[in-house]
Amino acid sequence: MTAPDGLRAVDVLTVVSVTGPTPTVRRVVLTGTAEAVAAAGPTVNLLVPRVGDPAPRWPQVARDGRIVWPAGAHGVALRSYTARRQDPVRGEVEVDFVLHGDGPAAAWAAAAAPGAVLAVGGSGDLGVRPAAALLLAGDETALPAISRILAEASPAATGLALVEVAGPEEEQPLAAPPGVTVRWLHRGSTPPGESALLADAVAALDPPAGGDVFAWVGAESAAVRTIRADLRSRWGLGRAQHHAIGYWRRGRAMAPAG
Repeated sequence: MTAPDGLRAVDVLTVVSVTGPTPTVRRVVLTGTAEAVAAAGPTVNLLVPRVGDPAPRWPQVARDGRIVWPAGAHGVALRSYTARRQDPVRGEVEVDFVLHGDGPAAAWAAAAAPGAVLAVGGSGDLGVRPAAALLLAGDETALPAISRILAEASPAATGLALVEVAGPEEEQPLAAPPGVTVRWLHRGSTPPGESALLADAVAALDPPAGGDVFAWVGAESAAVRTIRADLRSRWGLGRAQHHAIGYWRRGRAMAPAG
């Protein structure tokens, strides 16, 4: 409900289950109203409270989508994630949190248990355009987005999905069109964000023939910059043919822009 000043309350979601599909990923299923769940994705701005805070001081949302924070200390952090799954009929949103780093979202997810709450402060799309040939490149933080893109791609699509993870234990099942190959890249003991594996894998590819191509990239910011430059120069992709976003930055807990 919108107040006379144009502000509305955020949608609060409650944790119903927490699982660990891989050693470094916490999969959290949240429940809420059908309307809140339908609006929570695919890219969703999560309002993450301090660990153990049962009654956070949530911000409000203005008519233009701006987050309006309460005065003084509130202990709520804003972070952008991709909902791995949304089911308005069941009232469920599924979000994967990667546990490397010590940011507020990773800390919240590591401690999350049924009954814990977080809120949604806005959402957006994945920036994907349908194309005959696809290139998807990302690290473990991009797996939910890559999973959704592959699931929604045309059955006739061709291409390649490159996914960098620590090792085989971090691989997840991905349903892809028959013509799209999923290639896992294992960085081994190299810390996240310090490997050139993903950028090198893209650099080793030959651009596909024909102009109906779309590339989507999501990973550590420095790797994304390198890959974006390659796609624009060597591949010759225009703005409408690629979407590249730094999901996080090494040494820094990222806000929604990355």
